[in-house]
Amino acid sequence: MRVVPSELYTNLLAELQTDQQNENQAVLEASSGQSVNTLSDNPVAAGQLVLDRAQIDDVDQFSYSVSTVQGSMNAASSALNSVVSSLTQAVSVGTEAAGGTLSSSELQALGQQMSQIEQQVVGLANTTYQGSYLFSGTAVTTQAYTLNSSTGAVTYNGNDDSNQVQVGEDQTATLNLPGSSIFNASGADVFQSLANLTSAINSGNSTSIGTAVASVQTALNNVSCQQSVYDTWLQQLGTDSTNLSQEKVTLQQNQTSLIGADEAQVATNLSQAETTLQAAIAAAGQVSQDSLLNYLK
Repeated sequence: MRVVPSELYTNLLAELQTDQQNENQAVLEASSGQSVNTLSDNPVAAGQLVLDRAQIDDVDQFSYSVSTVQGSMNAASSALNSVVSSLTQAVSVGTEAAGGTLSSSELQALGQQMSQIEQQVVGLANTTYQGSYLFSGTAVTTQAYTLNSSTGAVTYNGNDDSNQVQVGEDQTATLNLPGSSIFNASGADVFQSLANLTSAINSGNSTSIGTAVASVQTALNNVSCQQSVYDTWLQQLGTDSTNLSQEKVTLQQNQTSLIGADEAQVATNLSQAETTLQAAIAAAGQVSQDSLLNYLK
């Protein structure tokens, strides 16, 4: 009987290499918690994993956009809420002045108060968020309104357009309303009505004051309606945010089902791989090229 030592060693080395690879794979799965760590482990699952990760990146970007839009809209809604408060105060001042029982000095004081209210509203109309003017339309780097300190005239410097932001696949959200639709609406011009009321109070004409108060009330109603638009948009964005979060969870769960390792099975595989490798090492240690007859019966 003829034994070829090199062939026996070749077989032993091949077996040792296979057992070592099995152990390494089991260790990798145990440490990573994944059954797929390279493309060759499962090409189909790895390909789907790449697609899922790309979708998750898109969802994260949309979620960021939604969050940014929500921040901008909350700032705009808060500013308009303050405008409503200022205009409500103006109506109250005008109503007091229209009573016809105030002295000239008292009317003058109320006129000064009206001027302060107008300045407050101009400041609110120039509200910014992250460096962008909220009520300038798409001209976000341009201050929305300027107040001429000499004449008291308020000028709109923005445009009549609105910014759009993508917040989902084939889905966009309107970021803002232009100041022209909020503060300069036809028949409900905030600054013109405030200027008229201030002038009427200073003149002391009760009839003119009453007419001016009605104009301010109309402007106030329009601002309130525009604020409600923001509130509606914010509700929709809240729904969009929830949907995006759920979509991300679903994609992550899909990833886990694709490549997640069964912990119990991995532990069993690792134990078996270690046992097999140790047995192969022990067998190899008993083999000697000088005494191969020890393996022959």
